[in-house]
Amino acid sequence: MDAVDPSPLRRFVVAKRTITSIFDQLLDFVKDGSAFVDEAWRGDDPGQVAVEDQSLELQSCATKLRTIREVLVRRHMKVAFFGRTSNGKSTVINAMLRERVLPSGIGHTTNCFLRVEGTDGDEAYLTTEASNDRRSVTTVNQLAHALHMDPTLDSGSLVKVMWPKSRCALLRDDLVLMDSPGTDVTLELDSWIDKFCLDADVFVLVGNAESTLMNTEKLFFHKVSERISKPNIFILHNRWDASVSEPEYIEEVRKQHLDRCVSFLAEELKVVGLDEAPGRIFFVSAKEVLSSRMQRAQGMPETGETGGALAEGFHERLREFQMFERTFESAVKTKFEQHTVRAWQITEAIKAVMDAINIASADRKICCLEEREGQRDRLDSVRGQMNRLTDNVTERIKTLTEDVSAKVATALSDQIRSLPVLVEEFRADFNPTQETLELYKTKLLQHVEQRLVGCLSLRCSIGVLRDIRDAQRHMIDSVRPLLSPSVHDQLSAPSASFDLSYALGLVALCADFQENIEFQFSLGWTALVSRFIGASNAKRALSGPDPRLQESSTFKDQMVVYVATGLVSVTSRASMTVLVIGGVVWRSVGWCLLSVSLSLYGLLYLYERLTWTDSSRERALKHQLVDHVARRLRAVVHVAGSACSQQVHKELSSTFSRLTQRADLSEAELEGNIRQLSFRVQRLENIQRRSKAFRNRATELETQLEVFSVQYLQGL
Repeated sequence: MDAVDPSPLRRFVVAKRTITSIFDQLLDFVKDGSAFVDEAWRGDDPGQVAVEDQSLELQSCATKLRTIREVLVRRHMKVAFFGRTSNGKSTVINAMLRERVLPSGIGHTTNCFLRVEGTDGDEAYLTTEASNDRRSVTTVNQLAHALHMDPTLDSGSLVKVMWPKSRCALLRDDLVLMDSPGTDVTLELDSWIDKFCLDADVFVLVGNAESTLMNTEKLFFHKVSERISKPNIFILHNRWDASVSEPEYIEEVRKQHLDRCVSFLAEELKVVGLDEAPGRIFFVSAKEVLSSRMQRAQGMPETGETGGALAEGFHERLREFQMFERTFESAVKTKFEQHTVRAWQITEAIKAVMDAINIASADRKICCLEEREGQRDRLDSVRGQMNRLTDNVTERIKTLTEDVSAKVATALSDQIRSLPVLVEEFRADFNPTQETLELYKTKLLQHVEQRLVGCLSLRCSIGVLRDIRDAQRHMIDSVRPLLSPSVHDQLSAPSASFDLSYALGLVALCADFQENIEFQFSLGWTALVSRFIGASNAKRALSGPDPRLQESSTFKDQMVVYVATGLVSVTSRASMTVLVIGGVVWRSVGWCLLSVSLSLYGLLYLYERLTWTDSSRERALKHQLVDHVARRLRAVVHVAGSACSQQVHKELSSTFSRLTQRADLSEAELEGNIRQLSFRVQRLENIQRRSKAFRNRATELETQLEVFSVQYLQGL
């Protein structure tokens, strides 16, 4: 009659191995995904594609998976039996094991937690928390004696009973059965839950069919439900064979028990729905089942416990007990369905996170690409405008420097004509001695240069400086739109310290000036020759030819000098002739006229000689210096203009050079932005690839979960 499969948990073992492998993969996947999201969130990129909530969500998923995996890595399925004292918890376990493994009977027989699991050895033994020493037990009586003789055992102690798998097929499939003291013998329910219940897969509440559920039993499972989310709870109403004595009330009592238990599971604990709760409630007689199975194992006919006939309804109670055992085949579903659903939820959450990151990365990449293209266009525009501006500024500087050169040259030429006035303005003590004369000339030249520079500055500087400021403002206004905002602050107004310098250097320029302030009679031979051929040629003519000077003289100057020299030579050689001519004149005009002429000539000489004072010498010096300075300045007019134009060119070029440097900084900043944007694009593309890979991996894991669900969860 009891033809149930002696190993109903084989599917559990295989399913556990499969789901554990999936969760191992899923945990590694979530760890990698969490690190990826955390990296995307904590990156220094201002355009983040992940947020803190997403990172925290994946960390939470990893924590949940670790917790689930810790449950899955256990090598067994743990079923914990709870109930009041003498409700038959140990008898139910013995009936499932088909052998009297645990002591049972009337009264408080289980004084501690008993953990029954299989061992590959041939001998049964037990260990305690206080000692790992194996204490051999052969019979139930030995086990009961060992438990009661140990003074260290109390209701919170754990004893492991290792029973040979060869003697009990149920223990071959990694099943652990946990027997407990009555829930009515202690108030330390919380410590029981923390120590023995948190890793339980199934809870079996063994009740007494002769009484209803007690508050102590309900309180215990309320505490379990608070600590464990929706625990798997089954309710066995043991000793249902007692209902045979009152057959007319069986259905009524059964319905009362069923309604209370359904309300307790579905409405109070809310661990199952109202439609599912009745399937978790069974009415059995464990004692009958144990006796029947032990008799069958010995080859004896099934009889009652006393050897008499089986009580009425035994076979129905046996089938219900077998149905209770077969529900352990749903252990795959009860143990793994919630984990599988949670894994699906986690993969869906990860897919949603990866999709969000992928979309955010794509949007951000488009923005970066557009921004990079804009930066490239601006860089090309800045470079093109700078090239055109450079050509324009170069041409403007050239025009302005040419204007300055011409303006200064014209102004200096005009000032040369006013040299007599400038020289005449000079007042200083004049002494014809050599030392004081040199000092006088130096001061005079310094005065002339100072006045010339002042006049040039008055005529040229204001206009030139205005043109320079206009050109500088034009440069700044043209460059400013090309600069980045960070460089704008580095722009400054045109420098006001520039001033045009007119350093003529007259002292050095006229260092070769040689004055002639010796007395010269205006009607003397030297003066007449000087008036005729010039002072320098007259000096050469009177002093004789100089071969060195002849080499550098022009043909015209040489002819004049030759004529004058010949005239002087002839005059010197014909002194006698002069006397003869004088005699002829005397005889012609008379002595009186000749005497008067000679007297006037002498008086004129005497007058000039007497009036040749220091003032006359000073005037002669100034006159000579005016001529000499005028000649020297006319020779350097264009040099002075060019020097001023060079100053203007240098000032404007340096201004534009500084602006060009600012433009180079802006170009460098644009190039840096472009490189940074390119790096961001690469990073975003990498994030997109990785997010897609993570999403595909999540899909693969979902496929594995779907296969597991179809193979082990559906149809149970």
